[in-house]
Amino acid sequence: MKRTVYSLALAALLAGPAAHAQTPTPAKFQVATEQFADLRMLRYQVPGFEKLSARQKEMLYYLSEAALSGRDIVYDQNYKHNLRVRRTLETIWAANQQNLKGAQATEAEKLNVYAKRVWFSNGIHHHYSTRKFVPECSKAYFTKLVKGVDAKTLPLEKGETVDKFVAFLTPIIFDPNVAAKQVNQVAGQDLLTTSANNFYEGVTQAEAEAFYAKMIDKKDPRPISYGLNSKLIKNKSGQLEERTWSAQGMYAPAIKRIVYWLQKAADVAENAEQKDALTKLISYYQTGSLKTWDDYNIAWVKDTKSAIDVVNGFIEVYGDPLGYRATYESVVSFRDEEATKRIKAIGDQAQWFEDHSPIMDQHKKKNVVGITAKVITVVMEAGDSAPSTPIGINLPNATWIRKEYGSKSVNLGNIVEAYDLASASSGSLTEFAYDAAEVARARQYGALAGKLHTDMHEVIGHASGQINAGVGTTKETLKSYASALEEGRADLVALYYLPDMKLQELGVAPSPDVAKAEYDSYLRGGLITQLTRLQPGETVEEAHMRNRQMISKWVLEKGKADNVVELVKRDGKTYVHINDYTKLRGLFGQLLRELQRITSEGDYAAGKNLIETYGVQVDQDLHKEVLARYQKLHIAPYQGFIQPKLVPVMSGGKITDVKVEYPTNFAQQMLDYGKKYSLLPDYN
Repeated sequence: MKRTVYSLALAALLAGPAAHAQTPTPAKFQVATEQFADLRMLRYQVPGFEKLSARQKEMLYYLSEAALSGRDIVYDQNYKHNLRVRRTLETIWAANQQNLKGAQATEAEKLNVYAKRVWFSNGIHHHYSTRKFVPECSKAYFTKLVKGVDAKTLPLEKGETVDKFVAFLTPIIFDPNVAAKQVNQVAGQDLLTTSANNFYEGVTQAEAEAFYAKMIDKKDPRPISYGLNSKLIKNKSGQLEERTWSAQGMYAPAIKRIVYWLQKAADVAENAEQKDALTKLISYYQTGSLKTWDDYNIAWVKDTKSAIDVVNGFIEVYGDPLGYRATYESVVSFRDEEATKRIKAIGDQAQWFEDHSPIMDQHKKKNVVGITAKVITVVMEAGDSAPSTPIGINLPNATWIRKEYGSKSVNLGNIVEAYDLASASSGSLTEFAYDAAEVARARQYGALAGKLHTDMHEVIGHASGQINAGVGTTKETLKSYASALEEGRADLVALYYLPDMKLQELGVAPSPDVAKAEYDSYLRGGLITQLTRLQPGETVEEAHMRNRQMISKWVLEKGKADNVVELVKRDGKTYVHINDYTKLRGLFGQLLRELQRITSEGDYAAGKNLIETYGVQVDQDLHKEVLARYQKLHIAPYQGFIQPKLVPVMSGGKITDVKVEYPTNFAQQMLDYGKKYSLLPDYN
């Protein structure tokens, strides 16, 4: 629950022409490559890579190979038939390209778009809404392509004919009612039986909750992350059991390859601390022990000297409506020394921010420890972090480890830079901003404001506050609302402190207008522009969207008496206008106090009420208006990345150097990955 995703509310389409990144990018490097459906593909550069030592480059290559080796896992986690669908699309891809210039060009292009969407989302459900999307080409066209290739190249089951294969696969791909939603969060429904993810099989929500309620000791001050790395199934005897993801269990072929590359990386580690952390990560993968996972996270947090870093594992639980099971992801990076000065200045003052927080004294940490804050240069992303990526990360997720040993908070510097460059002339800012003063503020301070929000969200927000003794973890107490409430809590910490003179004293915010720019952007996003991510008639289900709307609608309502924030109608268009930034900060502080209380006390009823009252429902008239305005801009609401390619330079059987290449063709990269990193069987 500790990642910041790039969103409309943060900056992507609101930056304005002057909101450029600070590091100049050569004009010849094309950041944006193509656009299809609601997606736009970007590329990011890896500045400073050439200055690293040969040994550091070698380690980054090994870590990148480890990252990509787990690619199949996230497909299978998202939906049990995803690997079979993907491999079918990869098999018929070449034949489909031959039809792009003929009479069937329209059908061929529609199937191309569908294949790219599957690659982008790591499966057949939308990466953000988690709703199933279907091809716009006909079933007949798809069937003809499948039957036209060599049957030996198709992912057939033993004894299965091509006709039976097509009959089985067609509804999985084309019927919107089959596996309609990967993650269902609708209150009152069984969240497991109505979700298509592959984390549970034959298990109801009530059964899963009872299974863990019996297993978990809420008085344990250092609980393991129950269920994090396993699938919960009902066996033939009708008993529930966990199938652990490890080198000896489920996903073994891919995990063994991950371990192989991690071992090579450990052999060229920068120091003993880094080697120790990687060794523990390897042991965790080999055994599946969640106690070893905790040991690894502690060792990882303690390694603050290494320039190179990696996130690798089953980490975030957004894909599980109950918040237990985590999807595979990896982010490989090295520290941006110059940019880290800004975020480090904030992290060094973590205790000050905790002491001066508006939350109740009993919910404050008396001794904030070990917050390591840095800006990183990403080298490779994989699994649930690609192609769609976070822009900020705070780990580990275990609250007791953060309390006793600290955490690492990072801003993905070159990813944010690529986003800023790509969004510099979108036109969204002038369309949705209230007036010229708001536009000017955004253009002068928007990029910095977004970075500071991410810094504060990750470094201070997620690391702040504490849960009362004996209450239990948020996934136990707040259940399906835990992620949205946690992201809201971290956002509110950032929003509350952005106008504080402390940031100006630290030299990270040159003007109070930085905070105003972020307040404008946040409410504009939470109340209006993030609606572009929904289809007509939909409610809000994604955790980050729920938290932003909840906060924005709450302050709009609570500030009505003083007209703190208002929705203004002008020429048939709706705008957000902030009349009193000081009182708005006070409202953010009030809501932060309440969210921390809910978290600390495990108040499920209050948390549910906040999200369901303010974070879920959509004004359909406003939604229709926003979609119409947005459509005229011809921009995609979601963006993701083609990954760089690390190419080792060999001499005498050893790596002497590593070069970075920047592929431009998304489909070709996905096809290449499908050949090189297809390590799991169709069903696991």
